[in-house]
Amino acid sequence: MAGHSKWHNIQRRKNAQDAKKGKIFMRHAKNIYTAAKEGGGDLETNASLRVAVDKAKADNMPNDNIDRAIKKATGDLDGVHYEEITYEGYGPGGVAVIVNVLTDNKNRTASEVRHAFKKNDGNLGENGSVTFMFDRKGYIVVENEDGSIDEDDITMEAIEAGADDIVVEESVYDIYTDPENFQRVRDHLQEHYKLAEADVTFFPQTYSTPSEDDKQKMLNLIDMLEDNEDTQDVHHNMEISE
Repeated sequence: MAGHSKWHNIQRRKNAQDAKKGKIFMRHAKNIYTAAKEGGGDLETNASLRVAVDKAKADNMPNDNIDRAIKKATGDLDGVHYEEITYEGYGPGGVAVIVNVLTDNKNRTASEVRHAFKKNDGNLGENGSVTFMFDRKGYIVVENEDGSIDEDDITMEAIEAGADDIVVEESVYDIYTDPENFQRVRDHLQEHYKLAEADVTFFPQTYSTPSEDDKQKMLNLIDMLEDNEDTQDVHHNMEISE
């Protein structure tokens, strides 16, 4: 995995977008939803939800947005039923793409996702047409820019909690787990360290390097998908460099 740090690839793509509060709030809403789905909507008893809400408030996310994300997860949003759906397809240049959405209208969302692919020379595929090219893993990031975290200590703690691997990348600890062990490792580490990222996500088995023209179209596709309010995650296997 060295050389393909998901965290740094995310950062390179997200730094410019972080100026857009909507994108920040979308990611917070997803983290809040996931935490509430796993452990319930009570901040007093769900430590992961409490951490997610605190991070959202630190970025000035409105309370209404926070409450809506919790209610989506717990089914308490009056008259609305939300469904989790995964779309798979290929972007320009044959880049593999997985899109996770949370929607109250799957016909509307399917149409919008299909339009984004078509507009950028991509196409949707059948279920399973792309996921075989990815590994699903728990992924936790601990930043160590000030050098205060001892590598041996955090490695020992992560492995003892059930992590599979830990990789040091540019003052960042990338920690990988089986999905089944993710929650236990995350809960243990967040007692001792500030987590920059914690999620169960997809990692490409191989990376694609499209032409410059297809690369720009792919970036446009990602932007269109992420601008959709139903989108929770966009995964792809395009290599992203500085």
